[in-house]
Amino acid sequence: MRYLVGDLQGCCDALERLLATIDFSPSRDQLVALGDLVNRGPRSLAVLQRLSGLGDSATCLLGNHDLHLIAVAHGVREPGTKDTLGAILESPQRAAWIDWLRHRRMALQADGWLCVHAGVAPAWDLELTLRLAREIETQLTGPGLGDFLHTMYGNEPARWRGGLEGEARLRFAVNALTRIRFVDEHGALDFKAKDGATKAPKGLVPWFDAPGRKTAGVPIAFGHWSTLGLLERPDLLSLDTGCVWGGKLTAMRVDEGRRELIQIDCEPAQRPG
Repeated sequence: MRYLVGDLQGCCDALERLLATIDFSPSRDQLVALGDLVNRGPRSLAVLQRLSGLGDSATCLLGNHDLHLIAVAHGVREPGTKDTLGAILESPQRAAWIDWLRHRRMALQADGWLCVHAGVAPAWDLELTLRLAREIETQLTGPGLGDFLHTMYGNEPARWRGGLEGEARLRFAVNALTRIRFVDEHGALDFKAKDGATKAPKGLVPWFDAPGRKTAGVPIAFGHWSTLGLLERPDLLSLDTGCVWGGKLTAMRVDEGRRELIQIDCEPAQRPG
């Protein structure tokens, strides 16, 4: 049985209750965590320990908070005032945990679902999405990691062009896969609006409703967007339901063409904002 799970953000108690609720068995089941494994919640290190302990039965994607941790650990970013990454950064096994994290995935297909953290640029088809994810993974695991982290941050370019190469190509790909919510009529990413889909600013639409989206019809599962909450469409699953803010931790069983929703109530670790 395969379960797709929304953002954990260091909420290990909720993860444990989820695994108990579904009676998760590493010999039988598969877990796909859709990114933002760490940060904001109280037990980020415990989440990494639990997920890594599941071995090949857990596949984890990287979200923006996970990339932030890697960047902080390499001295590229300063910790934020609301970060809860101290236990990892101060651990005697810090280097091993960061190494484990940077070997996680940016996108994958599982039981017919394209799994990403935040979403997909409207101009990308399935093949290009997976190719760009692999390009980022190569940077994260390669000898040029430090240089990549230094150039990873920034909001430009905001729009995909087929001729994008080098730093601009990788930066756009990271932003689309880990930060996208709204886009304009030309597919340009907007990084300001963070409310739910019903509160889209004028001229913007959720990325998945962009006209002419090239992945239309491809089943896509994603997290990242807690103000959007649970969204179920035939080819779309939004599974970040704000566990860290006192919402729910959401999982969806997707094997054998079925859907089974599992939700765990969560204690608030922080307030949004």
